[in-house]
Amino acid sequence: MTDIGYTLSTEEFGPNELVSQAKRAEAAGFDFLSSSDHYHPWVSAQGEAPFVWSVLGGVAEATDEIDVGIGVNCPIMRIHPAVVAHAAATAGAMLDGRFFFGVGTGERLNEHVTGEHWPPHRVRLEMLDEAITVIRKLWEGGQTSHYGEHYTVENARLFTLPDELPPIVVSAFGERAASAAGDLGDGFWSVGPRGNLVDRYESAGGSGPTYCQLHACHADSEQEAVETVHEVWPNSGLPGELGSQLPTPAHFEQATQMVSKEDIREGSIVTAPDPDEHIDSIQQAIDAGYDHVYTHQIGDDQQALIDLYEEEILPSFE
Repeated sequence: MTDIGYTLSTEEFGPNELVSQAKRAEAAGFDFLSSSDHYHPWVSAQGEAPFVWSVLGGVAEATDEIDVGIGVNCPIMRIHPAVVAHAAATAGAMLDGRFFFGVGTGERLNEHVTGEHWPPHRVRLEMLDEAITVIRKLWEGGQTSHYGEHYTVENARLFTLPDELPPIVVSAFGERAASAAGDLGDGFWSVGPRGNLVDRYESAGGSGPTYCQLHACHADSEQEAVETVHEVWPNSGLPGELGSQLPTPAHFEQATQMVSKEDIREGSIVTAPDPDEHIDSIQQAIDAGYDHVYTHQIGDDQQALIDLYEEEILPSFE
């Protein structure tokens, strides 16, 4: 059985609105929520970037049963993994068995802000491996010291721990990272049903839940949806690794000048108002091996997607 989820987009909404969206999504029948974790939005038109850990505290209080997670946090630069372990443990305690913790190698947009050198992906993957080791050591609850290649921890102990530790879900967009996720993580996360990444994750020993994020813009017409995406989420049209390398929203705004409305129309974002388009998109992810599929509604009108899913989409996957 596949769980269907809803995205809390921290790039587009402030903290109080995100908490309100979480309540509405739970009432509509979504199975889980996943929040992004950004220091900056991709482009200024998105307009927000609240601190995700504060948002999760509000969501924990405002919801009752729905699972809640981060898709995904980068625990390697902007925040030391010992502090990330502390934050995730507290979120897990507040959500009481409902929290899952997505991690990845990050984007320069968010992680370079403390002035540290932005390393190549190979090095970032090594850092993620060590960061996960640090987090898991601290989650054991005893006094911990760690002297590694990238991180030092001295005499640290987490006194507030959840009764049930959250699964660490590792993100990947390529085959090497997918194999690493199978070795390092308790689950796998990606955007869109990319190739055979789930197979690579499982062949590397991964056996946990698999999460896939989809993007959509549900509006009265396809033209309206395409225009909204082109204005608010043009970064979806950038090729290759460019999205992980640009340092500021201004750089993204410069790069996305090459993205046309036709690129948006022909891309992977669902812009047609037909519910079958959403159902087909979710089914493609299921067929690619994902058992947790969640959708990001681009633009201000979040209620449009919540209503569509409550009435048309969620009943199709019960």
